[in-house]
Amino acid sequence: MTAVPGEAGALRQRVARLPEDQRARLVRRLRGGANAVQGEDGWFVRHAAVDAPELRLFCFPYAGGGGSVFRTWSESLPAGVDLWAAQLPGRESRVGEPALRRLDPLVEALYEAILPLLDQPYAFFGHSMGALVAFELTRRLRRAGAPQPSRLLLAAFRAPQLPNPNIRIHHMPDEVLKTVLRKEGTPAEVLDNVELMRALLPMLRADFELCDTYRYRDEPPVTMPVSVFGGDQDVRVSRGDLGMWRAQAGGRFRLVMFPGSHFFLHSSQDLLLTEVSRELVVAAHTDEEEGERCHD
Repeated sequence: MTAVPGEAGALRQRVARLPEDQRARLVRRLRGGANAVQGEDGWFVRHAAVDAPELRLFCFPYAGGGGSVFRTWSESLPAGVDLWAAQLPGRESRVGEPALRRLDPLVEALYEAILPLLDQPYAFFGHSMGALVAFELTRRLRRAGAPQPSRLLLAAFRAPQLPNPNIRIHHMPDEVLKTVLRKEGTPAEVLDNVELMRALLPMLRADFELCDTYRYRDEPPVTMPVSVFGGDQDVRVSRGDLGMWRAQAGGRFRLVMFPGSHFFLHSSQDLLLTEVSRELVVAAHTDEEEGERCHD
């Protein structure tokens, strides 16, 4: 099953038929909250304003995820960190737009949207598909001579130069997709919700296709410090897969493993945010390079 233009129109029609109060609540949820602020062309959303920001953190979600994945993160990040979450087409406030199925057009659109926001120091965080997006966006910015992130924080995705060891699943039947999602830690209440899965599966297929069709192009390693995070029970991305990111890091490299499956950013969120905060404090206040350290 693949997404077709009529699906987005049908979804908009169903939303339009809701009672006014329910429609208003749904719109607020899709926008990530009443206080969310949209960035250039809606590509980035900011859930909490920060006085006198010292560093911007741009976060890129996993396949099927939207900007609301990071809605509460600002509460646990250091003062002065201004969080902007990527809002990709096909989800939340952009539910009526078709999801992109190839990485290059997505990176190019993000490149155009993020340039006006690079007027101060910044860092990237990406989880799963978001890690791949953050990495390739970093390289796109470098090719253009644009300001580079001071830190690259990547989670739950194999090093990009490695071949994909998993079968391509974007064209598989719904039940196969659900089995993969269940093994990766997607909650049963989500997978068993027929209406929710009917809305999510076309977007997930598009995101899986984006990852399945990715082709790595050789370039020099990035120069900023790179930290890679993984779940010790992730059945799709091993510690060895994560360790190979070292080849992409021309400077400091760290590998940190957390308890949990592929979605450890939810189950071990406090631990992850502690590590992310540590990186951002260093990024905001010093350029001192540390030696490589691995943590279990």
